[in-house]
Amino acid sequence: MKRPLILITMGDPAGVGPEVILKALVLSEVHRVAVPVVVGDGEILERTAKTLDLPVRIRRIGSPEEAGSSAGTIEVLSLSDLSGGISPGKPSAEGGKAAYDYIVSSTELILKGRADALVTAPVNKEIISLSGHPFSGHTELLAELSGVREFAMMLVGPKLKVCLVTTHIPLSEVPATLTVEEILSKAFLTERALKDLFGIGDPRIALCSLNPHGGEGGRMGKEESEILDPAIREAKRRGLSLEGPFPPDSLFFWAAQGKWDAVLALYHDQGLIPFKLLHFHEGVNLTLGLPFIRTSPDHGTAYDIAGKGLANPRSMIEAIRLAVRLAMGKAAGTVTLPSLSP
Repeated sequence: MKRPLILITMGDPAGVGPEVILKALVLSEVHRVAVPVVVGDGEILERTAKTLDLPVRIRRIGSPEEAGSSAGTIEVLSLSDLSGGISPGKPSAEGGKAAYDYIVSSTELILKGRADALVTAPVNKEIISLSGHPFSGHTELLAELSGVREFAMMLVGPKLKVCLVTTHIPLSEVPATLTVEEILSKAFLTERALKDLFGIGDPRIALCSLNPHGGEGGRMGKEESEILDPAIREAKRRGLSLEGPFPPDSLFFWAAQGKWDAVLALYHDQGLIPFKLLHFHEGVNLTLGLPFIRTSPDHGTAYDIAGKGLANPRSMIEAIRLAVRLAMGKAAGTVTLPSLSP
């Protein structure tokens, strides 16, 4: 079977993106199942490989079609030359602009059908914004570039799949942002992903409540009775198996035991704190609703350890693994990549 071509953006050149990419792509198992192409900076990758003492050759190519992918060689579409001005752990507007350009260029390539999936290394929202590009997150930018209005962030791990109703907005704005239709939109995107991407025939999805103890009949908030309960009723009317709303302090325990196939969390930290507690190193961010497959590690730029050889590549490896599996569709169960210990 033909190996899928996977574009991997380098992320912030001052973060751990270059390191975790190199540590993942040095594995021969990756090249056995995929043709990975890094979209980033060839000089930064060479410098990082030398720092890590990795036995790899960085090969610059002019287009994805030139990629051959073999163990020991990492192919890169080099879009910048930052080696003289970027230091690990020291973010800059120049690096933020480059990270933004990697995303845009990769998206243009994949929308033209020149790659099978996209994996994105971590970026920093503040640094990209300082470069002159208003930026609220990878997910939002990819949706804008793709021209889609309904999209969602799903975190995928061995025990939990968590989809978010709201993502990168202040916590104070969450209650006013929640609507029945927005919850239903994310619920149906989740159901479709569970069926089409993960082969779950009759998905079970649980909805988190917003207020402590589920609002306690309105004594701790009315969002449950005014928004969440109507969303559950409408979901059932439309044939969607959405249950709840349940207090998240107990919901996530039972979800991790397999009672539901996915959890619909109402805001960023409500979903990501329990997810990362269980799957800090192997969790993967999957964007739903895009016209292509996009995954990423579930960690950030980690400037504090950048350039020190300490970054754990497992989440990047799992992001590549999931991208390959989804790109290969029904062959998902045959794709094996190594799982590294933290």
